[in-house]
Amino acid sequence: MAPSYYSQYPKFHVAVDCIIFGFEQGELKVLLQKRPFEPRRGEWSLMGGFVKRDEDIDQAAQRVLFQLTGLHDIYMKQVGAFGTVSRDSGDRVISIAYFALLDIDRVNKDLNHEHSAHWESMNQLPLLLFDHKEMIDGALKKLRAMIGHCPISFQLLPPLFTLTQLQALYEAILGEKIDKRNFRKRVSELPFIEKTDNIDKVTSKRGAVLYRFNTAMFNQEPNFKL
Repeated sequence: MAPSYYSQYPKFHVAVDCIIFGFEQGELKVLLQKRPFEPRRGEWSLMGGFVKRDEDIDQAAQRVLFQLTGLHDIYMKQVGAFGTVSRDSGDRVISIAYFALLDIDRVNKDLNHEHSAHWESMNQLPLLLFDHKEMIDGALKKLRAMIGHCPISFQLLPPLFTLTQLQALYEAILGEKIDKRNFRKRVSELPFIEKTDNIDKVTSKRGAVLYRFNTAMFNQEPNFKL
């Protein structure tokens, strides 16, 4: 067995916590669960888990996301490390927080039920344990800083969407109203948001035109501001 050069130093637990954002009925939502084990069993928390000895922290976060959603291709971004000495009442735990973006309709609802997970509105979050609210606040701050120049918001929408849905999503993330005329004018100038021949007859009484995000087109002109 190889010698340990750091045996004289203390060892801590390392965990990952995932802030999973979704968008539904005009609201930005986050996936929470009732904690299934001690300490603090039954309290609201983010989804997380300890990093295994043989996996990277990104792999650990991807594993947690898959266990809960059944999805592999989820947009994921690291928020930061949370390591206050007394943050976890169970032991000394340093947690790396990630936020993820997904279309709620793609999530395996049976897995949600299995993990006692529920989508909760960002406007009505329950009391969360440890520093999980701080993690969510950090994730939202990073998300708001990115949506104006990164096309990450499209991860939260279905493949085909209306401009009303797109504007409602931006408003939900930013927490403020956006002028409709100016927003649509700016969108019309972006070549990677394509108008299709499809009409939405489900959420729109009049029948709104459906749009889609063109990844190949965006890769040709990745610098934009919305």
